[in-house]
Amino acid sequence: MENSNHIKYIINKKSRKLSEDKISTDFISEEIISKVRKFHNTFNEYEITPLHSLDNLADYLGIKNLFLKDESYRFGLNAFKVLGGSYAIGKYLANRLNVDISEISFDLLKSREIREKIGDITFVTATDGNHGRGVAWAANRLGQKSVVYMPKGSSKTRLDNIENEGAEASITDLNYDDAVRLANKNAQNYGWIMVQDTAWEGYHDIPVWIMQGYGTLIHEAIEQLNEKGIERPTHVFLQAGVGSFAASVQGYLVSKFGENRPKTIIIEPDNAACIYKSACINDGKSHAVTGEMPTIMAGLACGEPNTIGWDILRDYSDVYLSCPDYVSARGMRVLASPLKGDPQIISGESGAVGAGVVSLLKKQSYRELKEKLGIDKNSSVLVISTEGNTDPYKYKDIVWDGDNASI
Repeated sequence: MENSNHIKYIINKKSRKLSEDKISTDFISEEIISKVRKFHNTFNEYEITPLHSLDNLADYLGIKNLFLKDESYRFGLNAFKVLGGSYAIGKYLANRLNVDISEISFDLLKSREIREKIGDITFVTATDGNHGRGVAWAANRLGQKSVVYMPKGSSKTRLDNIENEGAEASITDLNYDDAVRLANKNAQNYGWIMVQDTAWEGYHDIPVWIMQGYGTLIHEAIEQLNEKGIERPTHVFLQAGVGSFAASVQGYLVSKFGENRPKTIIIEPDNAACIYKSACINDGKSHAVTGEMPTIMAGLACGEPNTIGWDILRDYSDVYLSCPDYVSARGMRVLASPLKGDPQIISGESGAVGAGVVSLLKKQSYRELKEKLGIDKNSSVLVISTEGNTDPYKYKDIVWDGDNASI
């Protein structure tokens, strides 16, 4: 669409074509993710997060089902990111101990015996908030240290939440990608362990483990859908920052369902749409968005794709969306003020964009997009609220005062 205030989209015509050149998703198979979830289940805080049925909104939109996976309940941290950081740290420590992660629990890793074997470790990362808080939380419970760098403009509330988990944290004057480079530089200088959900040459294992950690979320969701009599959704909307989360879910769906997998729609903010940009250029390579990336969707304000994630999203995702901020703001308000009979859901700026997109498809101006997505009265749609109100002040500005409200 030409209107700069509308959602832009690209259809991936290669996503359903059979080809031996497509990247393997074996590293995020049902078998592996079952092991990941088993490890998460050893945490005292582990509970399956809710899968809400928004039946009245679905009826209003003219679709069969609308389901929302609510990650605001995850480990008491108000966001899903801890799944990746905690599993990666657990996997790293298991490797240090020369044991398979399936043979250990989180409680065992906290024990004095294990601490004496592995000694003191400092984990370092860059984050807009949720990932860093998850890394700090896991390190703190293991009796280890963490250092967290945040990009320019990060929320003071999110900084406070990270520091409350015992981390040494600071807001830098850098954008997200440069904050990642700072974290990696200091990891090399001081012997710290980098825990980042993006990959580059020479840094591969931990990003893979983080992506595997995210798999617990979709493993739960498919199980919950099965309990409702739904074998699989027809459409899944996935947010992308560097693309690790989206690729994790995408890879799992490919591994589990093959050619019968749901249609997947990748969503990014306009000013940080590196996956969308890479799809536009369409040379098979990932391409970065540089400079300032102003958006209310702070968790998605990443300019450089995870190279592992990009390969999966390039080969298997069906549609790429680039969205103005009002789409997420609308989603936050729709979920906070539900139709009678539907549950109220508190979803943050990066969490609500999928619901925002779906809620707009009833509008005449988005009829073409709805048709391109193949969404109709027979569709069962899954969206994932990846965070709650991780910045309560910003949440009130948007939901109560209508910031970023215009279409």
